[in-house]
This record gives sequence, structure tokens and C-alpha cells, in this order.
Amino acid sequence: MQTNFTPEQLADPALARANQILRSCVHCGFCTATCPSYQVLGDELDSPRGRIYLIKEMLETGRPADARTAKHIDRCLGCLACMTTCPSGVDYMHLIDQARAHVDRTFKRPLTDRALRFLLAKTVPHPTRFRLAMTAARWAKPFARAFPDARLRAMLAMAPESLPKPSPNVKPQVFPALGARRFRVALQTGCAQKALDTDINDATIRLLRRLGCEVVIPKTLGCCGALVHHMGREAEAHGQAEANIRAYLAAGRLDAIIINTSGCGTTVKDYGSYFADTPLQEEAAQVAGLARDITEFVAQIGLPEAAPKPLRVAYHAACSLQHGQQIRTAPKDLLKAAGFTVVEPSDSHLCCGSAGTYNLLQPEISGELKRRKVATLEATAPQLIATGNIGCMMQIGSGTGLPVVHTVELLDWATGGPKPPRLAALP
Repeated sequence: MQTNFTPEQLADPALARANQILRSCVHCGFCTATCPSYQVLGDELDSPRGRIYLIKEMLETGRPADARTAKHIDRCLGCLACMTTCPSGVDYMHLIDQARAHVDRTFKRPLTDRALRFLLAKTVPHPTRFRLAMTAARWAKPFARAFPDARLRAMLAMAPESLPKPSPNVKPQVFPALGARRFRVALQTGCAQKALDTDINDATIRLLRRLGCEVVIPKTLGCCGALVHHMGREAEAHGQAEANIRAYLAAGRLDAIIINTSGCGTTVKDYGSYFADTPLQEEAAQVAGLARDITEFVAQIGLPEAAPKPLRVAYHAACSLQHGQQIRTAPKDLLKAAGFTVVEPSDSHLCCGSAGTYNLLQPEISGELKRRKVATLEATAPQLIATGNIGCMMQIGSGTGLPVVHTVELLDWATGGPKPPRLAALP
């Protein structure tokens, strides 16, 4: 793609990087075949190629974002399926990141939009606030039809009927390895996950200890910054990321940083890019280099002997895992090694519509993607569904009667841990 940035513009490292990304696009259109929003809406401007044109024009002119551009940028799920498909290696992830930040800085959204985004940014990354918000939403749920905004109704609909008690395992502490210590790892405990599903972190800690890991929950560990980053709130995202980098570096020598929420994993692995050309670059790259998805790490060090579980599991590949981190086979291979029969849905590369806060800010598109994803999963006739991301679990779980669990819960169960509570009715 031909670009026309001025020499003065290219002196800005961010614009210079955007220029490189834009020039690598050859307009081939392969991305349209795997873009979920384009498949639902059929609008070229809701495809990666169309958004790239909008971003190019916006950044070249240096103008503030307008309502049209903001609408199509907002409709991007950030699933990154286009990057998996692209034969030219277009770094769409960092381009859409820059576009979102530009929109957030330069476009004044309607008051309701600003209020909703502020609410999400100030509650979801903070487990205590999020828990209180979910409790309030549960009480308001019966009156959902009285709310004129579909986004508010979507937020109320996502509120679970009950929340688990906070787990004591996510407080700063050190869990010794069971047997000889082989590794010393830190665990990223997540934000919403700590309020919505405490079983995931508990299962992760049990499995890691069984594998000979000393597990550290670092002091002052908070949100990784993913949620506000994807909303374009760049300063907040970098502040949260920097705080986490400091927390990990203060935890002492680590062999790995284990992440069991793949949306967080994609972000933490990108910390080096976050802080490129800043005084924090070296430390950020060090933390990014240690980050491992739980299935990635277990596949590397080996799964212990498992007791076969004759259950048919439909595996949903979270976009942040299969596209963002390029981890595709490890979760399935581990589940098979643990004795489960693993099946995959058709169009497994497509997003379920969760995408961080997307299901709350774009409920109609998200709802259609959920309907399609649930239909393809149920078509495999599974007894349960497994995935590696809390957002996907909540999204898919709200559309099916099948139990939905985290992959690590099944691996923990197969290697000596308790049966996941959601599977109590299964043999």
C-alpha cells in the first residue's frame, strides 16, 4: 500500500511504525474471509482491509477521528484472525492499537458512550469493584427491559445469578512445590476471573505444584492492562502494565510467568512493544519473555500420568490464544494425553464474540457471533466445552446448556485434582 506521510510525521516513532505496517498491506483481501465482523455485517469498512484504509487516511492527515471512523474501529473485535490469514504478515494488531488510541484521544463520543466506557474501565480491572458491580447488576436484572440502551441490557444479562466466595489463594503468598522443586513461577491471577470463577486459579496452582513448581503470587500484582488497552485508553494501560512489571521483577528469580487467561497472555507477551524506546524497555521485554500460557508451559515441561476420563470435550480455541499467541495444538494435545476425547467445531478460527468488553459495547454483533459459535460447538455432540479464557467461558456459557470449563480444570482433575464443580452431573 502506498503511503504519503511527511518526513516530519515519520520522525514520530509511532507513525513510522504505522507507516511500515500500512506499506506491507497488498490489498489481497484474504483477511475478509476470516474476519468475524465482516461475515456478520458484510461491509468492507468492517473488514481489516477496510479499516486499514480508514486508519491510513486518519493518520496521514493527522486529523481527529470522526464518527464514521470511530464506528468501524469500534466494531473490530481485535480477534487477530486476519493476522493468521494474511500472507503478507501485516501487523494489524499494533495498527489497530494505535488507531484505537488515536480515536480515544481525538474523538468526543456521545455522553452515554463515554459513561459506559468509563464505568467498564473503572470496575472490570478491579476485582472488588467488579464484584460489587456484578452484585448490583444481579439486583437490577429483573428490570432490564426498562433500560433503553441495549448495551446496558447486555451488561445486566451477563451478571451471574451468584458469585463464588473470594479465593484465599490469590493473595500474595508462595505455594511450595509438591516434591522436589523443578521451577519457580509466578501466576497472573487475572481481574474479572477472580470474581467470576475462582476454580480456575485454584486448579492452576494445584496442577503447577504437582508438576514441581513453586508458585508465587506477587505482591501489588494487578490488572495487566489488557481491558483498557483495547479500549484505546493508552495511558491507563501503560500505567497498569508498568505496575505489573515492577511486581514481577520484585518477586525474585522466575522461570516463567504463568497466565491462564489468554487475553491477558497476549497483552503481557507484548509488553516489550508497549515500552519500546522507553527507559522501561529492557525490564518490559524481560517480563514479556517469561510469559507463558498455562497449556504452553505444561506442554513444555510434560504432563504427569493421567487417569483417563471418557468424556467427549468440544474445544473452543480462544482468539487470543490461537491468533494472538499462535498456540493451537498444545491445549488439544494435553487434553488428549489426559484421556479426553477432543472434538473441534467447524470454523474454529472464528471468534465467539466475547473479545474483552466487545460483548457489552457491541451486543448485537456479539450476540450473532455467539449464536453461530454455540451452534457449531453443539453440532459436535460434546458432553462439555473447554476453553482457555474466562471471557469465552462466560460468552459461550450464556448461550448453551452444556457445562463450560477451563482447560486447566480438566488437566488438574485428570492428574489428581478434584472434579470441576460444573461437571458434577457427568459420570
